[in-house]
Amino acid sequence: SPGAPGAEGKMAAPMSEGSPALEPGAAPYGNFPNYSRFHPPEGRISLLPGGLLWSLFPEAARPLLGLDVGCNSGELSVALYRHLLGLQESEGNPAQPAAGKDLHLLCCDIDPVLIERAQQCSPFPASISFANLDIMDSGAREPFLSSYLSRFGRSTFDIGFCMSVTMWIHLNHGDSGLVEFLSFLSSLCKYLLIEPQPWKCYRAAARRLRKLGRNDFDHFRSLAINGDMAERITQILTQDCAMELVCCFGSTSWDRSLLLFKSHGSNREDRESSQREQ
Repeated sequence: SPGAPGAEGKMAAPMSEGSPALEPGAAPYGNFPNYSRFHPPEGRISLLPGGLLWSLFPEAARPLLGLDVGCNSGELSVALYRHLLGLQESEGNPAQPAAGKDLHLLCCDIDPVLIERAQQCSPFPASISFANLDIMDSGAREPFLSSYLSRFGRSTFDIGFCMSVTMWIHLNHGDSGLVEFLSFLSSLCKYLLIEPQPWKCYRAAARRLRKLGRNDFDHFRSLAINGDMAERITQILTQDCAMELVCCFGSTSWDRSLLLFKSHGSNREDRESSQREQ
């Protein structure tokens, strides 16, 4: 979710350098402390149709598993959870989840301070888990995610969320890091809802860093994957990662597209799982 990529590369401890960390822009991994104030969750939620889970998973009887990468302090994760289960703002944990759909959401972020805040504020501790994880650290992510999935007897997530995270991965890990990240997510999720930042955001992020007298992002000037980032990311996922673009849900008021992809392997897996359940 928010610009707080839970994925952003080796942590340069941006939040523990004293007061400069609180300056707007002093968040080289996108881990802004008050992110949801300037991009409120409703901006994305309003673009998503009601009943989305029901239409994507008409057969699924088991709990559905979601992965939210770069969840920041969790406001968008919780809003997504409410929306997907058809819960009103005032409702707590659903006794009867919408249309019989039970959802467990694993949300991760690179910033331990933001994760701690998310854990303290979560209205759904039984079904939304928040974890401090650098998604680009394969040594940490593989055992962590596998152990979560194995609790449900599963090897993949039903749906992944990657909301305004790709730029931070890209700036901190370069072209190869972005491709590796997308490839990893596509191998792990049957559906992927992704909100790429447009190229103008890259320039703005680099400008903010320079204004603060920080070093530029290592990779910014050498990125060959550039220009129309929604198009480029769609290309990578469809040509290299065996996914198809199912739907574009339009753009937020701050000009970011919400794109839903499906893994080519999903149809077969859905059939197999529904046969097992019969």
